[in-house]
Amino acid sequence: MSDEIAHDFSPFIKFYKDGRVERLKGNDIVPPSLDLKTGVESTDIVVSAETGLSARLYIPKTAINTSQKLPLLVYFHGGGFCIETAFSPTYHDYLNSLAASANIVVVSVDYRRAPEHPLPIAYDDSWAVLKWISSHFEQKGPSEWLNSNADLKRVFFAGDSAGANIAHNMAMRVGLSEEELRIKLVGSVLVHPYFGGKEPIGAEVKMEAGFKAWTESFWRLACPSTTGLDDPLINPAEDPNLEKLGGEKLLVCVAEKDFLRERGWYYSELVRKRGWGGIVEVLEAKEENHVFHLFNPSCENAIAMLKRISSFIS
Repeated sequence: MSDEIAHDFSPFIKFYKDGRVERLKGNDIVPPSLDLKTGVESTDIVVSAETGLSARLYIPKTAINTSQKLPLLVYFHGGGFCIETAFSPTYHDYLNSLAASANIVVVSVDYRRAPEHPLPIAYDDSWAVLKWISSHFEQKGPSEWLNSNADLKRVFFAGDSAGANIAHNMAMRVGLSEEELRIKLVGSVLVHPYFGGKEPIGAEVKMEAGFKAWTESFWRLACPSTTGLDDPLINPAEDPNLEKLGGEKLLVCVAEKDFLRERGWYYSELVRKRGWGGIVEVLEAKEENHVFHLFNPSCENAIAMLKRISSFIS
């Protein structure tokens, strides 16, 4: 075993020359449960035994054993495509709160992570979960919760950071795909989306060159086949089909002190300018940093954001 480091992305991940990966955070997991505080129950399902692809489902306990149809949110967790899971206490707590607040069913996708599983694997895994959800269209799918309680005509995508990037790319696939999913995508919620670009925009011009290089090499670690920061997967401005984005409405959440703030605003303006026919909303949290709501869920701005996302969905 070699201790020689190939890439050091502390405090997130270290990649050793012998291929070993050391994740420095996002390693804790919690089991599914009935959350007494929110009254939300969760369970884990295997989507593909072959690849190990799985997801965690959340449902307000009041809906179980009823025929009440609730909107369905498909959630993609953040972590730069490299760290965190759908089973981390951070996401488990957040999605319990969101499922209760919005009164929805949630499917949280545990896609395979880079660098062991480089992009586009996370995108392909996420699409496989959407196809699995689609198999419940006639209430004949493998999950009784989805058969009984998920309204597949009211589906939303959401994610934070890299997960917001996935949510955008899944909405693009829905809009462009000839492989029709039997779900109706109503809208997407992108929280502090992980987008980039070669040319700096807005306040990015003041960004240190070293930090810019760090973000590019982190992206290249996740997606070795990329052309760089102007790859349409990370820079939607370079996507000639942006106006075909799936869904009818879009909520982009940005944070004033987030290094990705400019990209969130730019994306929302871009979607409008390209002639996408849907409704675009932006919510900015003042004085806050990247994914602040996950680390400080009881702060005023996090509560306001939870309410806004809930009303956007329901």
